[in-house]
Amino acid sequence: MQESVVIIGAGGHGKVVADIVLKAGDHVQGFLDDNFEADEKFIGFPILGRIDDFINFLNARFVIAIGNAQVRENIVEKLQGVSWYTAIHPKAVISEIDTLIGEGTVVMAEAVINAAAKIGKHCIINTGAIVEHDNYIEDFVHVSVGARLAGNVHIGKETWIGIGATVSNNISICEKCVIGAGAVVINNIDTSQTYVGVPAKSLAIRNII
Repeated sequence: MQESVVIIGAGGHGKVVADIVLKAGDHVQGFLDDNFEADEKFIGFPILGRIDDFINFLNARFVIAIGNAQVRENIVEKLQGVSWYTAIHPKAVISEIDTLIGEGTVVMAEAVINAAAKIGKHCIINTGAIVEHDNYIEDFVHVSVGARLAGNVHIGKETWIGIGATVSNNISICEKCVIGAGAVVINNIDTSQTYVGVPAKSLAIRNII
């Protein structure tokens, strides 16, 4: 049965999410965004109103197309009781063996999610990202374009894994971290900071050296 989907966030990420919804065979009802006026158009779809206007569209399912994890979490807290849409591109490769993807999560084209991986709610698994076997990714995590998570990796809530970053196997990264583009994580991270480089180190430490 075709789903009717309201996308929250009329920006670049929203364009990609709209494409996923259509390719999954569902219907884009329109966008909610606080930076547009109702009745405007965005990539050919109507702006339905501001985010607070969600109450007028409870017949639809919702998905958040905003990269910032804290913003996504704040919106989820506001939109109590809505039905969330999980957007999975048909060209994503997802194992059917003991794999779980939480509600509201977006999985983009060419992403790979392997056996026994557990993905939380309202995550973003971006284009070409690799999530290997037995990963545990908590809610509101963003795994960016081309990032690679080896087996048995644990990523804490609201952490952002940058474009092309690599996380070695059996690594745990705590919540609210930023792993910079191209960084290589080979040790556990237990402090919420920004980490860059090869091997990845705290940006604060690198600025001191």
